[in-house]
Amino acid sequence: MSSSTTGLEVRSGARAWREAVELVSSMRFAIALLTVICIASVIGTVVKQHEPWVNYVNQFGPFWAEAFGAVRLYSVYSAWWFLLILAFLVVSTSLCIARNTPKILHDLRTYKEHVREQSLQAFHHKASAELAAPRDETLRRVTALLQRNGWKARADVRTQGVMVAAKKGGANRIGYLAAHSAIVLICLGGLFDGDLIVRAQMWFAGKEPYAGSGRVSEVPAKHWLSIDNPTFRGNMLVPEGARSDTVILNQSDGVLLQPLPFDIELKKFIVEYYETGMPKLFASEIVIHDHETKQAIPATVKVNQPAFHRGVAIYQSSFDDGGSRVVLQAQPLQGAGQPFTVEGRVGDATTLRNGNEQLTLEFTGLRVINVENLGAAGAGADVRKVDLIGSLDKHLGSSAKPPGDKTLRNVGPSVTYKLRDASGQAREFHNYMLPIELDGQRVFLAGVRDSPAESFRYLRIPADDRDSMDGWLRLHSALLDASSREQAVQRYVRQAAPPGKPELAEQLQVSARRALGLFAGAEAVRAGGPPSAGLQAIADFMEEHVPEPDRARTSEVLVRILNGVLFELAQLTRERAGLPPLAPDDRTQAFMTQAVLSLSDAFFYPAPLILELKDFQQVQASVFQLARAPGKKLVYLGCLLLVLGVFAMLYVRERRLWIWLQGTEAGTTRLVAALSSTRKTLDADREFDSLKSALLTAAAAPTEAR
Repeated sequence: MSSSTTGLEVRSGARAWREAVELVSSMRFAIALLTVICIASVIGTVVKQHEPWVNYVNQFGPFWAEAFGAVRLYSVYSAWWFLLILAFLVVSTSLCIARNTPKILHDLRTYKEHVREQSLQAFHHKASAELAAPRDETLRRVTALLQRNGWKARADVRTQGVMVAAKKGGANRIGYLAAHSAIVLICLGGLFDGDLIVRAQMWFAGKEPYAGSGRVSEVPAKHWLSIDNPTFRGNMLVPEGARSDTVILNQSDGVLLQPLPFDIELKKFIVEYYETGMPKLFASEIVIHDHETKQAIPATVKVNQPAFHRGVAIYQSSFDDGGSRVVLQAQPLQGAGQPFTVEGRVGDATTLRNGNEQLTLEFTGLRVINVENLGAAGAGADVRKVDLIGSLDKHLGSSAKPPGDKTLRNVGPSVTYKLRDASGQAREFHNYMLPIELDGQRVFLAGVRDSPAESFRYLRIPADDRDSMDGWLRLHSALLDASSREQAVQRYVRQAAPPGKPELAEQLQVSARRALGLFAGAEAVRAGGPPSAGLQAIADFMEEHVPEPDRARTSEVLVRILNGVLFELAQLTRERAGLPPLAPDDRTQAFMTQAVLSLSDAFFYPAPLILELKDFQQVQASVFQLARAPGKKLVYLGCLLLVLGVFAMLYVRERRLWIWLQGTEAGTTRLVAALSSTRKTLDADREFDSLKSALLTAAAAPTEAR
């Protein structure tokens, strides 16, 4: 029997009703639904689910974010249309099973022994012969042969002879039922363990997602699910030394809160690393405090090794900061402000004042381990702006495969924070605590980005002879001071001007003062023009005041003068700090080269200060995924049935064999045999040849065999 793709045929009722029943119960409808579910599942895998709305706007833009949100692509597995398709698939597949089960069971019980002798000639596999033995003896021999080969047989004794009907491989039909039943069980399990129950509580019980902030205990009851909720899946963040009994269920427009009948206390979060600094093990030592029995049950949760309590599975999902304490040194970049210390905890915020401007400092993250690829050489910084991502992508932050070999290295701790102005606009900053060697120069990296959709852009600050950024900060502060600039110009002129030529010394003094003033932003390139500073100001000045044929030579001289004056300014700052002067060697040359570039870039740094990480006390937190999934047993059973069913349908062939035995007047037996198989394969050919050989071994006069 081949399974029909048509559905149930209802013989009563309106025509539209009969056609609808036939469509829903047809195999083609079930296959179409399964295809749609597969496509939706791909979308749900590619598009991150239950993310904040702003993330989708940043990724897709306002129009497409709104369009995708209208069809619930951000919560595919809980969308009404996805659940409706699942329900229709369950109904359609169940009707397919109901339609075909009676036929399959009937075929399993019947041997079809009433087939006519003449019908055997129409089969592809057939053979005939005349055997010397009488019919009864031949029947006994054939019956024994079939039993030895695992055939189930039944004989139909007729007036002219005996028709022996045998069958093998009936599990093929059972495989059809098992595979289709598996689809029903898996879909039911998906409905039970999905958001259907939670969505039903939102539809019928008045539950609403919570989009606010504050203490969990202050959240209204309409945002809490029942403690007896039969199914849920959510996350819980527990810092070291703390405990929690509330699961967060993320929704597209907020969160729902799920209470637990027990607390989870995190005693210790364990993370182990490879030699390269990459993590290789996450584990959490927890204690489960049961509310009812008051028992304290210790357990260890690892990746792919969950703990279970009261039907709730506790998985190790990820880890986060649990409120680490950080100490930051604020280094002003504008004016003559003095450095000061700021302390706080990750997740908290504080207020900073920069003159009349008030800023809100939000501590957002601390990473003790930062493994970066430092195998390739960088291309240098863009001296005209702070956007250095083009060159630093070879070292930091890029997920693309860089050219050359990889050199993974732990570059030490880093801190992430946000500075928010009075209007509420915020920029995110990411600063490394230790200097990193890039292009042969040890530099501190201070990153900034305007939105989470962007990559960090890094300012390189060269490390001085004491491996700190103090030398660069002193140079930057002196550059903004008019008297310090004038002293540096005078020192440079005294050393660079030829003796006995006061007119050249005066010209050199004017050029040095102009170059340093332009670089420091103290002089305008053109009267009434926009403010400019750094090397960009030098370039603008050349374009404005120097004829094009003379620009190359003049710019070379002007940059050489600028470098010389900045070197004297650096020496002046070291004298004031009681430090020995810089030695005129290659190391000093590399420091000054990078210092000039970073000083130029610092004028475009979009913050009045840099916060340098000085000290920290890490507090780790473990992120658990908790799930109560009663439907998983249905899913497991469905997967088992699906494997067995597919195996049975692919590798088990149903075969039916008919053997006609007719006695002759001469005392011999005329034998006609035919084999039917669900698929024409070489195995069927070989099996029939083997049976034919065994059946016709004693043939005295074979008349036909093919």
